[in-house]
Parts: sequence; C-alpha cells; structure tokens
Amino acid sequence: MQQGDLIELEITDLNTSGEGVGRINGKVVFVPDTVTGDRINTRITHIKSRYGEGRLQQLLIPSKYRIRPRCIVADKCGGCQWQHIDWEYQRQIKRQQVIQALQRIGGFENIQVAPTLHSPHPLNYRNKSTYPLGIGSTGNIQAGYYRRGSHKIVNLNQCPVQDSRLHPLLREIKQDIQQQGWSIYDEKTNQGQLRHLSLRIGIRTGEILLSLVTTDPELPQIQQQAQIWLAKYPSLVGVCLNINQKPSNVIFGKETLVVAGKPFLTEIFAGVTLQILSDTFFQINTETAELLLHSILQELQLQGTETLVDAYCGIGTFTLPLARRVKQAIGIESYSSSLAQAKNNAQINKIDNVTFYEAKVEDYLQLMGDLKPDIIFLDPPRKGCNVRVLKTLLQLQPNKIVYVSCKPATLARDIKSLCETEVYQPQWVQPADFFPQTSHVECAVILRKKG
Repeated sequence: MQQGDLIELEITDLNTSGEGVGRINGKVVFVPDTVTGDRINTRITHIKSRYGEGRLQQLLIPSKYRIRPRCIVADKCGGCQWQHIDWEYQRQIKRQQVIQALQRIGGFENIQVAPTLHSPHPLNYRNKSTYPLGIGSTGNIQAGYYRRGSHKIVNLNQCPVQDSRLHPLLREIKQDIQQQGWSIYDEKTNQGQLRHLSLRIGIRTGEILLSLVTTDPELPQIQQQAQIWLAKYPSLVGVCLNINQKPSNVIFGKETLVVAGKPFLTEIFAGVTLQILSDTFFQINTETAELLLHSILQELQLQGTETLVDAYCGIGTFTLPLARRVKQAIGIESYSSSLAQAKNNAQINKIDNVTFYEAKVEDYLQLMGDLKPDIIFLDPPRKGCNVRVLKTLLQLQPNKIVYVSCKPATLARDIKSLCETEVYQPQWVQPADFFPQTSHVECAVILRKKG
C-alpha cells in the first residue's frame, strides 16, 4: 500500500472521530464519509507507521446503514460527520464507543451500559451556532462551517442541525453585513473587522441573541443596524459585539458589549428559569440534556436530606434543578462571569439552599473542612478531572459520585482511578446523544461507595 493507490476496501467499524475503519493486509485504514458495511474504492492519501488514511473515491456496495444526507453540502462541510448514517445506528455506535473506552481504558470487563438516550429530534436541535465569516470568489459575504481539514468556508443559508427559527437570520444578516460594508477579518494578515456571527436561541422561550465577534469595538453604524434587526425579528432580544483582537483560533474574546436590547436570553431548563449570555457555556442540545438530568435524578432517588456539591457548575444549569431536591447544594466555578450568572439564576428562581464559590475545583475540595457531601456531581471539560480532584474525592468519600462527560476516553480514565482503590464501583452508565449527526457522545456515570 502506497500513497496514491486506489484500493478496494470493506468498512468494518467506525472510530471515535467518525471515520470508517477498514484493513488492508492487516493495516488499518481510516476513510471519512463511510459507514460499517460499505464496500468502496479508496484513494490512499497518507501513510503512517501504524495506519493509513484514505478518501472515498467510489461507493461500490452501500451499507444497509447508509442514508441520504438531509444537507446538500454534508460531504463538504465540517460541521457534521454522520449525516449519511442512519440515526438508530449512530446511537448504537455511540453506546459501543462508551463500552470500548470503559473496557480498554478503564478495565471494566463486564460493565452494563444502557441504550443511548435521545430526544425525538435528530435535526434542528442546536440552540447555538457560531459561524466564521469570509468573502466568496464573487465578493459576497459568506458564513458557514469550515471544510474538513481546512479554513475554507462552506457558505450556508440554513443548517439542518441548527434550530430552524435561526435560518432567516443566518441568511439575511450576511446581506446586511454586505450592505454596511464592514470588512471581514483575514486570519493571514490579522486585518479586518468581523470574524464570526453567533446566533443563540432559547428552545423553550424562542428568544434569540445575535452576536458579532469583531476586532473593532466601534463598528460604524452598528447601533442603527441593531435597531433595524430588533424591529425586523420579533424574537430577537439582544444584539452584542464581542471584542476579539488577538490573532488566535479562540472564537470569543473576554469583553462583550451590548449594542441594543438585552445582554442575555431567557431559557427554561428542567423547570428552572435561566438567563444565558451570548458567550456563556450552555448544553447545545436542551431537550437531551433535560432527559439526561431526569434519568440521573431517577437513579439517585434523592430523599431531600442530602448535601450535594456540583463541581464545574457553570451558570447553575444542573446545580439549580438538583438543589430543589436536596437539603443543601454547593456550586464551584472558576470563571467569575459564569459564577455571577449562577448566583443571579438562583435569585431569579428563589432557590436559597444553594451557595456558589469561585474557585478551582481541586483547590476548593481540599478546603471543605468538616463538610461531608453525600453526592459530588462532576461535569468537567473534555480533558477530564485534575489528578488532585480525583485524589481529594477518594479522601472525602461521598456516598455517590455523578460524572458527566463529553469524552469517553477521559471518563474511563478518571473513573478507573476512582474505582481501582476498591472504594467505588459503577452503579449506572448512561450514554446520551447530545450531538446527532456527529461522532460525539455524552455519558453519565454514577459511582456508588462500597459497603
């Protein structure tokens, strides 16, 4: 097998990046845009020491799991990897990815994993989309996702995984930017004004926030244009400018200015009213996040006497619904903006049995003193928990640990550390499909203290 070879290949699996997996003379080959059961001709694009990479050249025999994508640019756009795969099979594969991670990385041989939890909606589920801006070959403003493996924009007027109520704004805001004559940022020269268009919607309320990420805090005519947008779109409650002047791939800068309307939208999550800013982290799939929280509550069987600590609590998304069902709740968050929103959200909902602390989780847990939580709830970033967090958990020994993760590999690594000392054992494992049409999978695990 050499680079450039055209080889017939049968796809036998999918990897965690969403690529099809085949084998040639015992060597693994990864091919995007394929699915288990496809027989294809693939052009070998790269050869590595342990594997090869290919490009789908011709579909010889389609898999029974292959479907027609709902998006006309699905084969080009980097936003989704799996629109060509039957949704039921997507959920099966995601469950299998969790099982494999727990077995291979965690060492849990016979662990029971529930079927993948999902909402009824495999499309139109995203409550937030942030699109890079560019200029097309004809000089028109473009907004969309990057082509796979590049920084070339696939121009979109609608996106089937985005809430459909945002489609008119995506299509028409580009035209208004063009008419205003605002310049588009060029990442090669670090020149230009507008970098991204961000749209966020409250799934339950319909309220919309529009944000432009810009290098220019005094964008000409923005106040007048913002008022036009507010009048044109009745659901639009605020227009913001996020200032990002640094030459990096980070989308949002640290400063956000409210041009017109409100700096936040209101959303209802699990019976709790939340105010959410334009750059706040909030679960992208509101319905499925609610289903996962409901499943966690069913499994915990709370009695109302518990003390619960929500590490990495953010704006209180999970903390506040949980607080209503326990005696005392504590939220820990290292970002001051998120913490301020969490406190505000608690006041809005008149939830007074929760206290929030600004601190790193690894620092706060070591300073808890005589407080002995019954439950510690973890929802860390993709990289997982700091080693100090895991060591402190083993010292505190709460009765139960709830771990919500968006990366099965780090989840398996961390719960292995908590269980290999024989203090804890897995009680329940629940994958959830927060990101249909992609290879990403969310998963919740409850660990129970032995004895």
